[in-house]
Amino acid sequence: MRRRSSFLTQQEKANRPKISKELIKRISSYLKPYFKHLILVVLIIITSSILKIVPSILTGRIIDDGLIKRDFNMLLILIGLSVGVTLLGNIIGLIESYVNTWVSENITFNMRNEMYRKLQSMPHRFFTTNNQGDIITRMTSDISGVKQVISSTYTSILSSVITLVVATVAMFQKNWILGLVGLVIVPLFVIPTRSAGKTRWTLTNEVQKTSDEINGILNETLSVSGQLLVKLFNRHDFEIDKYEQTNEKMIGLHIKQSMAGRWFRVMIGTFSSIGPMLIYLVGGLIMMQVDSTLSVGDITVLVALLSRMYQPVNALLNTQVEVIRSMALFTRIFNYLDMDVEIENNETALSPNTFSGNIEFKDVNFGYDDSREILNGINFSLDAGKSIAIVGPSGAGKSTIINLLLRLYDVSSGAITFENHNVKDLDLAFIRDQIGLVTQDTYLFNASILENLMYANPMASFNEIVEACKKANIHEFIDSLPLKYETQVGNRGLKLSGGEKQRLSIARALLKDPTVIVFDEAMSSLDSIAENLIQEAIEPVIKEKTSIVIAHRLSTILAADEILVMDKGEIVERGQHFELLKLDGLYNLLYETQFKVSEELELQI
Repeated sequence: MRRRSSFLTQQEKANRPKISKELIKRISSYLKPYFKHLILVVLIIITSSILKIVPSILTGRIIDDGLIKRDFNMLLILIGLSVGVTLLGNIIGLIESYVNTWVSENITFNMRNEMYRKLQSMPHRFFTTNNQGDIITRMTSDISGVKQVISSTYTSILSSVITLVVATVAMFQKNWILGLVGLVIVPLFVIPTRSAGKTRWTLTNEVQKTSDEINGILNETLSVSGQLLVKLFNRHDFEIDKYEQTNEKMIGLHIKQSMAGRWFRVMIGTFSSIGPMLIYLVGGLIMMQVDSTLSVGDITVLVALLSRMYQPVNALLNTQVEVIRSMALFTRIFNYLDMDVEIENNETALSPNTFSGNIEFKDVNFGYDDSREILNGINFSLDAGKSIAIVGPSGAGKSTIINLLLRLYDVSSGAITFENHNVKDLDLAFIRDQIGLVTQDTYLFNASILENLMYANPMASFNEIVEACKKANIHEFIDSLPLKYETQVGNRGLKLSGGEKQRLSIARALLKDPTVIVFDEAMSSLDSIAENLIQEAIEPVIKEKTSIVIAHRLSTILAADEILVMDKGEIVERGQHFELLKLDGLYNLLYETQFKVSEELELQI
């Protein structure tokens, strides 16, 4: 784990956020519900900071009134008081830590919920264009960073300021001359810390880069494929030399890093000795020649207070870096929270009581971005109880039609209607409840078969689940498993074959009991046996329900009431199988190169 640096990286400097009144106000809105708790935290920090100074002040009394005067009873009282104050300060510190943690956890709890709700409302385009790792980082690392900011950074700043003020006041109260000496000495502690810190941070970055290089060499050359390549091209000596050179560089960096730390400790140790010595020297001169009322205990107190000032001063010097980092975290989070949802319900969104399945595309145009149009002038209608097959070469726009139908994207122009209602006027949940989708890439959660099926319909009875699985040709397979429906499918369903996952997906879609069912290349990349089982499951569904089929298997296409042939975002042909063959166009070409092979395989089976 990398140590958090007190210096901004070049990337952090380049992406430094603009700290504005609006940003501060927005951050404060998250703190506002916990205002009373935060006031309590401030009061506790003030009390704790004062109590931390008290033992240092009592040290002078212990020396003057206890040790020098040889008053054992007073010595016991003062030591007991010092221990008691220290214990009380630690207990108060625990209370402050609990309240602070409680507030920070609740704020981040609210932020995570808000972010998750926002992400769930984002359009499909957002997830296809943004890096998944970046999305997860906003939800996890960034918001966890906010917790660190609230629970540590801001309270640390407040605690440091109060401790510094109390210690400074106490020093000047004892002796203003020694107080000034103390203020002059404090930077002597800070300068080596900053200098050594910067050096170590630079070396740490170099070590990390070199470590990445070594890991890269090991991963590439010691893997099965990498080793085969090394052997085939006789590059053993080259790879050994490269590794040894990088390893030698790493050794040199480790030595520098170790020595940088040692020099740092030497400098800190030296300045730690010089500071108290200067206080003793100046204090001795004052006590002997200027002010005889200044006692040994007073000088000891000033030395103790000086050591108390070092940590808060060093922490405050890093304040700018921590504030910039915290503002950057909030800015990254707010950037996501402020993103346009793009596809959402309007204020008068409709949820009709009935939907028979009548769908119409009216002169629909669409492009995923402004640079390229995917669909151009798409017109077709699907009547209730009927089925349409959509065929065409890869990239023709077939799956895009399904995306628009589910309103994962909105049309650029034209309209899609359900029972003469524009989909933009319908409730999103209503639209997606009406459509069951079976895709080529079946996604299953890392859960049991039963849990994956019930995702479509949490209220389904077990008998309904079994019935849906029977229709999908998957019940017998599930029933043969030792744990049956409680069998875990693994991450993304990896414990199941492609055909098994696909049939499970069909059962899940049927369990949803949609008005319209869509098969989007549901049998692509499957072996002939699995394909035949899925075909047996699909054909009855097409006859029973309003359906849209994107397929490469001829029997599935023939079962449709109409075939749409697409090419380059347009419907270039439409009609029944034999009608399209007579046109001797794109469909005929697809038949000769793709569908005919499918037909021959079906005959063999």
